[in-house]
Amino acid sequence: MRHGKKFNHLGRKTAHRKAMLSNMACSLIKHKRIKTTVAKAKALRKFVEPLITKSKTDTTHSRRIVFSHLRQKEVITELFGDVASKVASRNGGYTRILRTGNRLGDNAEMCFIELVDYNETYVTDKPKKKAKTRRSGGAKKVSDTTKAVKEAVVVEENKSEKTVLEETKTEEEVTEIIEATAAELVTEEISEATEETSDLKQEKTKEENNAEDNETKSE
Repeated sequence: MRHGKKFNHLGRKTAHRKAMLSNMACSLIKHKRIKTTVAKAKALRKFVEPLITKSKTDTTHSRRIVFSHLRQKEVITELFGDVASKVASRNGGYTRILRTGNRLGDNAEMCFIELVDYNETYVTDKPKKKAKTRRSGGAKKVSDTTKAVKEAVVVEENKSEKTVLEETKTEEEVTEIIEATAAELVTEEISEATEETSDLKQEKTKEENNAEDNETKSE
């Protein structure tokens, strides 16, 4: 029966219980998370949280009070330095208990006890997203669809312009080719005509020379 039992003695005498909680508190401050049973974690939370609150006022008196419970200089410097600055804006509730199931052997309920401000997984100070309403969501969808349609129209117009330009380019190339071939044909015809006229002139001159030779011979 538990008549007059104000707290869990954890099956230990007073000195043993205080020494165990002191060592567990030092390990928690050093490593920021330890694994233990749920009963010990609940006892440790009542033991360590008043010490963390005391560390917010960095005076010689508060350091001596905390040192009387922990008895480790390195832990005191860590507590009054990094931990105190981390929990400065928090009013209590410095630790969190995360249950992990039962232990094999004695079936004891196990858990992690950790300092809240050193676990970034459970940070709740994230920027909140605005709540979406039906109307605003529908308007956004409509605007998205109209944007997509406009983009498709612009793409088609660009394609049509490109095709027109390509067609005009091809027409210009064809006309240039036709003009070039016509000019070549004209030049060939002119050259042939000049050759024919030169041949005719040479024949006429030969005939005239032959006629003059015949006249001289007859005389």
